[in-house]
Amino acid sequence: MMRIVKGLIKLILLLVPLAVMALGAGMLWASRSQAPSDGAMQIAGLGGEVTITRDVNGVPHIKAATRGDVAAGLGFAHAQDRLWQMEVSRMAGKGRLSELFGGATVSTDIWLRTMAISEAAEASLAVMDADTMVMLEGYARGVNAWIERNPQVFSSRLPPEYVILGYKPEPWRPVDTLTAIKMMSVSLAENLGEEALRLGFHRIGLSEAEIRDLLPYLDVDTPPEMPDLTALLGLDPAPIGEPATTADASAIFDDIDGVLATGASNNWVVSGERTQSGLPIVANDPHLGLMAPSIWYLAHLEVTGEFDEPRRLIGVSLPGTPFVLLGRGNDIAWGFTNTATDAQDVFVERVNPDNPDEYLTPTGWAPFGQKEEVIKVKGGEDQSFTRRWTRHGPVFPATYKHFDRLLPQNTVAALQWVALAHDDTTAMVGPRLYTMRTVEDFQNGFDAFLTPMQSMVVADRSGNIGFVAAGRVPRRDPANRLMGRAPAPGWNAIYDWRGYAPYRDLPRQTNPDSGLIATANTKIVGPEYPLHLTFDWEEPYRQNRIETLFNGSGEKHTPAMSRQMQADIFSPAFASLKPRMLKALEGKSLSQDNQALVARLASWDETMARDKMEPLLFMAWVRHTMMMTFEDDLGFMFRDWFKIRGKVVERLLDGQTARNWCDVKSTTDEESCEQIVTDAFGAAVAELSERYGEDPGTWRWGQAHYAKGAHRPFGEVSLLRRFFNVEVESGGGPFTLDRGRTQVQDDKDPYANTNAASYRGIFDMADLDRSTYIQTTGQSGNVFSGHYNDFAPIWADVNSIEIPATDVADPVGVWSLSPG
Repeated sequence: MMRIVKGLIKLILLLVPLAVMALGAGMLWASRSQAPSDGAMQIAGLGGEVTITRDVNGVPHIKAATRGDVAAGLGFAHAQDRLWQMEVSRMAGKGRLSELFGGATVSTDIWLRTMAISEAAEASLAVMDADTMVMLEGYARGVNAWIERNPQVFSSRLPPEYVILGYKPEPWRPVDTLTAIKMMSVSLAENLGEEALRLGFHRIGLSEAEIRDLLPYLDVDTPPEMPDLTALLGLDPAPIGEPATTADASAIFDDIDGVLATGASNNWVVSGERTQSGLPIVANDPHLGLMAPSIWYLAHLEVTGEFDEPRRLIGVSLPGTPFVLLGRGNDIAWGFTNTATDAQDVFVERVNPDNPDEYLTPTGWAPFGQKEEVIKVKGGEDQSFTRRWTRHGPVFPATYKHFDRLLPQNTVAALQWVALAHDDTTAMVGPRLYTMRTVEDFQNGFDAFLTPMQSMVVADRSGNIGFVAAGRVPRRDPANRLMGRAPAPGWNAIYDWRGYAPYRDLPRQTNPDSGLIATANTKIVGPEYPLHLTFDWEEPYRQNRIETLFNGSGEKHTPAMSRQMQADIFSPAFASLKPRMLKALEGKSLSQDNQALVARLASWDETMARDKMEPLLFMAWVRHTMMMTFEDDLGFMFRDWFKIRGKVVERLLDGQTARNWCDVKSTTDEESCEQIVTDAFGAAVAELSERYGEDPGTWRWGQAHYAKGAHRPFGEVSLLRRFFNVEVESGGGPFTLDRGRTQVQDDKDPYANTNAASYRGIFDMADLDRSTYIQTTGQSGNVFSGHYNDFAPIWADVNSIEIPATDVADPVGVWSLSPG
């Protein structure tokens, strides 16, 4: 027996070191999937030499004679640093995620395949001009050169994700770039959710006044009264009950709903009359979903041979595309925010009861477009479904947004959406940016930009400032009283779009007398503007805060002041709600501990600082107030509607609502809002005690509100999350300029920061080489790289880096590409 034991011990002593050595060798092999710092490669199709010089921050400075060759250099650099991210983007656009991730993404693939995004991209390829095609083809050339290279000795040719999942990439094609651009439209889509909510609220028996309590319009808007949806759509007049099964069925699309409408942003441009330098300052921070790696990749592109002088673009690029989308050129600097125009309409299509392959149009029955789709599933059986579409657009999966429950029998919901256009010329703006020298050039040059509509500020070296909202805006019939607010009857021609607004009629401004243009996703036009953009604007807290900070300062503006504004964590919404909520507690019987917490809130300055406990307590208090007030009334629709809605709670506490929402349906007494707010305070304290400990002195907003840069897919794998996710404590909140949106409907992690400033840029036209930039994680998407997360602490502290247009002083590596 002892001999056996000794033998086992010897075997273990032999195997353990071997296992450790094998693991170490595997880690070394995988870590060498990073691109070497220096190298050279010949690439067929290049027109000349391309150099890629990386600086200490991992930012590539790419120089070539032509835009096509610069695009090849950027494609090469993107593939070196972000190939897996590019893979996920194009596979999502094609509805093929399940080939990578298995059954967990089948529902997401069904939705994306239904939208036919890749088909729209294929069709749009035919309308690209010659300059754009040169860049698209050059970019694909650079990407494929890196994919197809011979790797260095003892290294993986592909990033770790490919190795772990056992997947090999297909060659990159120009259409993949157009697909990546369209996927950006998906993340910035607006209005669809509001249409579904208004339909759902109507179906559970709410009046229009009650619906306005829940989805209030801006005070400056006066939309027409909604038509009766029951009569308009042929709905059952009896309110529907609690459809638990439908709620569960609709939840399978949570992943795609988590991507839709995740955008918000700030930008401003201030004229030289108001700046210390005497020339304009531009600032921009687009708020998008956080991810690892960052959605953006910093780059400096220089074209030396096509123009009368070298032309440069410096800023953020979108991996998968050959363009700098936000940043500066030789003579201009610009920034975007999401306009959130209503570029989507849901149409209810009536199905022929005698022939389910037909639907009703204004001129009679017409056949659905149909195609059998097969979704290949890694590790599982193929999944098939029939994709259908109408003259308006794709037919949604039946359970999406509860449409199967909300709509009558023999009807389906279809979507018309600008982003699905087959003549999408948005990519054609990319090559033009090199040629733009003035504000006027910029405003005129974005006529090809269709989707997603963006509110753009711009300045030039001559001192001009300007604004244009570029994008395709649907025209609606004056008799259409829905105005995009709820699903429309597809068989009634009144609700069909009447083409699109001419580019010359879109909002535009140049050198206003105020010397300031700022946008923050709320209404961008005055009452005299003739075109309808939307009624579903963002609440105006951030817009008002920007204007207050500018107009309240007697000093000349500087880049440092713009940085302070981007770092501003004062919450105007919570400053408005706090006295209302504290008043509800007056005279109430509270424990001594809770009285102490109330006193802390009373003295709180309404800043969402990460080292304070008060922001966490107040956020939890508002969250529980909303849940205890509205969940019983809204039932299965509550979760789709639930986010912190400042104006809704203000009106609730002021008693300016169409009903007493605070009354609990399950009790015989009529509860008051004071009672609900009091009970919610106790519930918030109990929740935080359970999550973060009994001692409130240890609670910190930054701990709960960590920036959650989630990796796809390993961010959801417990053993891998700590390696692949990029997470850092952050301040701010849903209403601050340094924005940090939470998913309060997620009971597991309701306070995490999931949507924030994805990039920050500040530009003084007097010294563009001192412009500052930052994105959320780092330049590399390879988890073994030192540049995988090195930007995260800089970003969290609202600091930045510089990327001068001069040659890199101390390069850390140079790649030389030449024709082959």
